[in-house]
Amino acid sequence: MNVSARPKITLWDYITGSARLVRMTNLVIVVATQYLTRILLIGPRHEWRSIIANADMFFLTLSTVCIAAAGYIINDYFDIKIDIVNKPERVVVGRYLKRRWAMGAHQVLNVMGAVFGLVVSPYIFVINVFSITLLWFYSERYKRLPFIGNFIVSLLTGFSLLILTVHFPVNRHLVFIYAVFSFFISLVREIVKDMEDIKGDEAHGCRTLPIIWGIRRTKNFLYLILLMFVATLFVMARALDNDVLIVLFFLLLIPIAWLSASLARADTRRDFKQISSLCKIIMLLGLVTMIWA
Repeated sequence: MNVSARPKITLWDYITGSARLVRMTNLVIVVATQYLTRILLIGPRHEWRSIIANADMFFLTLSTVCIAAAGYIINDYFDIKIDIVNKPERVVVGRYLKRRWAMGAHQVLNVMGAVFGLVVSPYIFVINVFSITLLWFYSERYKRLPFIGNFIVSLLTGFSLLILTVHFPVNRHLVFIYAVFSFFISLVREIVKDMEDIKGDEAHGCRTLPIIWGIRRTKNFLYLILLMFVATLFVMARALDNDVLIVLFFLLLIPIAWLSASLARADTRRDFKQISSLCKIIMLLGLVTMIWA
């Protein structure tokens, strides 16, 4: 595919291309996750109307969305050549949007994210600036290195919940458990995505775990992460003496076991893509458990 060849682009192409570029579905999930965490875990639940209408919560979530969208844009900006191999149908930068427009949108969204964070509190502003910086270095450098890129994305996923406790400190320990949950399942998914994209990554000099270790050793590493994931959740639930969480986590063992079995059988790009989707489902199931936590 020649990215420089520009077919006639319609307004609808710009709209759909932009939506794909910023991963609109993922941004909706971010909004839902933060508001569910604020209502169900931090509470009080019976004041959900006032929580939804709260200006600080609105600007905090808006700042997170802006920074996440900017992160997706800069990631695609640096990965055009890799994506042409791995996901040619999803290439947006250079096809629907000029590179300079993508970079401009990235900068504007980052500034908006930082400013909206400052509206809430100086602490949120500092965390947002840290996240913006980390996302830049991830896309420009660390994504191509073994494990560190996976760790950064997963850490920022957990931060998207923990940042709420900076301004709304009630039930921090409960929010922390779900942040750890998000971190681990995101870490598994990021490594699986590297296994899915190994062809394009290897062709452009990336040094991800599947490339330097091979698929088999990377799978063994994922089994270890899943074991640590399950053990950590139960230890933390027990530390809080929360029997309901323990039961809920036991139920989550079913899809996690399914994920492990699917991983053992996986050997094609399609298999790893399905496992990546299963990770998303497990994350959504984790959010559902907030109702009873």
